[in-house]
Amino acid sequence: MRSNGVPFDVATGLPVAELRQAAEAAKADELSWYQHALNYLARRRKGLAGNSVRSVAETLATVTPVLLVPGTERPDDGQLRDSLYGWAFRDMRDPPEEVAAILHWVADHSRPLADLANPDLMLDVLDAIASKIDGSPAAANTVARKRAVLSNVLDYGIGRGLDANPLPQAAKMWTPPRTTEGVVDPRVVVNRRQAEELLTAVSYQWRVGPRLVAFFACLYYAGTRPSETVELRELDIVHTGDDDWGTLYLHGSAPTVGAGFSRSGRRRDPRELKHRGKGEVRPVPCHPDLTRYLRWHISEFGTAPDGRLFRGERGGDLSESVYGRVWQGARLLAFTPALEASPLARRPYDLRHACLSTWLNAGVDPTQVAEWAGNTVEVLMRVYAKCIHGRDKINRKRIEDALRYDTGENEDR
Repeated sequence: MRSNGVPFDVATGLPVAELRQAAEAAKADELSWYQHALNYLARRRKGLAGNSVRSVAETLATVTPVLLVPGTERPDDGQLRDSLYGWAFRDMRDPPEEVAAILHWVADHSRPLADLANPDLMLDVLDAIASKIDGSPAAANTVARKRAVLSNVLDYGIGRGLDANPLPQAAKMWTPPRTTEGVVDPRVVVNRRQAEELLTAVSYQWRVGPRLVAFFACLYYAGTRPSETVELRELDIVHTGDDDWGTLYLHGSAPTVGAGFSRSGRRRDPRELKHRGKGEVRPVPCHPDLTRYLRWHISEFGTAPDGRLFRGERGGDLSESVYGRVWQGARLLAFTPALEASPLARRPYDLRHACLSTWLNAGVDPTQVAEWAGNTVEVLMRVYAKCIHGRDKINRKRIEDALRYDTGENEDR
């Protein structure tokens, strides 16, 4: 319909140009995905551990490129990711001019948050978190972690542009990758003799090696995580005097945190124990051999002013790169070339796997092992399912005994 040459909308009676302007203004007022992601991080950052912030930033940097409308001069994928992960979602101030230009482009080309209600777009997002940068499939654990982060970000969007979280509905039409990641490969598990040979080899690794023998012994004999072991203090070790058995009272963890994500400013970010509340401790049995290693360490190297047993040569945090190099040198010294090339104890963390496998194979109740390890029984049995040996025959005998009728008791049946 026209009036004086001006087109009008039949339904509203308003000029088409006016409606178009109103639609463009409404679209401009819509919250974009990119701004929503920044708002979410600003709200949650203070309450998250450093590595959790890094995980959120990694997820947002993976998803955001998928949620950009097509435009001219789209930045290179590598530059785009570096700008998002290295600056925008790390909350870094005063980016270089080229980074600022890329982030400005992202802000101008980000889809509205409401667009994520489109199932096809959400499927694209899920495909993105299921792929590595090179396009190959991501590990199942990585996908699960990013999916959990994405779900939280979308929950935060309810009432801010989304009527509901679109992830559950889209996930029904999507097949996540399936891998065995998270299940311990039994080939990494050392036996007692191999563990002792490795600990001896550690003592020959330059000046720092002797300082780390007891550190690695904690992983093998007590099943502690490296991030828990670096927080161990002399007061956390209680000796019972009963054949030199003792107890380690683990009270905290200090995982390595990437630059820009640490809350403490340290290389490691102190926090509560994994799966525990603030202030909770986790007692772990201290084997007599571990007791001797710890006593020797304290007599030789003392402790840091705050009581920590394990630290860098200059008294700071013990870095993963330092103990990683020591470990690789120890493997070269302790193993034959064939063993050194195998997965056997390739990482220091494999000593923890060896410890928990030993406890389970010794017949220690899984509930108790899970308590000492700081895991749930479900996770423990799933992760170490392939490392439990020699129990099959025992369990068959138990079933056989349970099903064997006692002649005297069954005569009247």
